[in-house]
Amino acid sequence: MKNISALLLIAVFCGAAASPPQRIVSLSPNLTEIVFALGLGDKVVGVSSDSDWPAEAKQKPKMGTFWQPNTETIIAAKPDLVVCESFLQHKEVAETLKRSGINVLSLRVESIEELYNTILSIGQGAGCPDKAETLAAKIKSELDQIRIKASTAKKVKVLWAVQTEPMRVVGVKTFVNEIIDLAGGQNVIEPTGDQYPSVGTETILTCGAEVIIQSAMGTEDITKQQEAAEKFWSRYANLPAVKDKKVYVIEADTVLRLGPRLPEGVKAVAKLLHPELFSQPKNLNRETKRTND
Repeated sequence: MKNISALLLIAVFCGAAASPPQRIVSLSPNLTEIVFALGLGDKVVGVSSDSDWPAEAKQKPKMGTFWQPNTETIIAAKPDLVVCESFLQHKEVAETLKRSGINVLSLRVESIEELYNTILSIGQGAGCPDKAETLAAKIKSELDQIRIKASTAKKVKVLWAVQTEPMRVVGVKTFVNEIIDLAGGQNVIEPTGDQYPSVGTETILTCGAEVIIQSAMGTEDITKQQEAAEKFWSRYANLPAVKDKKVYVIEADTVLRLGPRLPEGVKAVAKLLHPELFSQPKNLNRETKRTND
């Protein structure tokens, strides 16, 4: 992991400072988590409004939302390093900031391998490469341990819904599919051109899902979302997952952020797929809360 491949990582660091940055802005919640995990929290002068972990991040000045960063507010914070992602909205903001003479690190974080590269890149840009290597190695080791343990059992057929009306599910070309695989599952959705394809009733009826996982939406109580999900999926009574009451709503921000807490998220999924190996949580909401601690 010491050598970052330019083919795997889209990272642009302009006008590198002679000394480590002292004023850092993060425009993505998972990048914020990485920055804090590297021990740089005291240097953070701004975060996206949805950066809610660790607790200290909530107290930092807000630089707009993940999808709509506020360029003026960012410039006013006088950062000497801004970390952001590489999709269109962030790219446009990055270009404006660079024209203003601000150092910007733009990162592609859409797979677990890219997470490792992102951590190393932030470590280089922030002047703490050794800490970054240690953090990346720790995450990889923890994921490997889960993968090895889960591999001792038969793969469980998983249908992961990101929304139900209209039905949209997790495809194979996503990091969520990587989570399913690491946790000892097999995605029942066939490869498509879409990362999160919409599917019809026939596909669901014939998929043979043994476990259904549904990403929680918004801030509504997960217990209520769990009850609603069970009611919704009851219309597919012949699915093994429905017959065996293995329909789960899982807290999205904790499990689905490509950041330092990824092993906790993967383990939470593994507990749902292989309770005999990882011990089934008695209360999914309580288990989700533990992943936030």
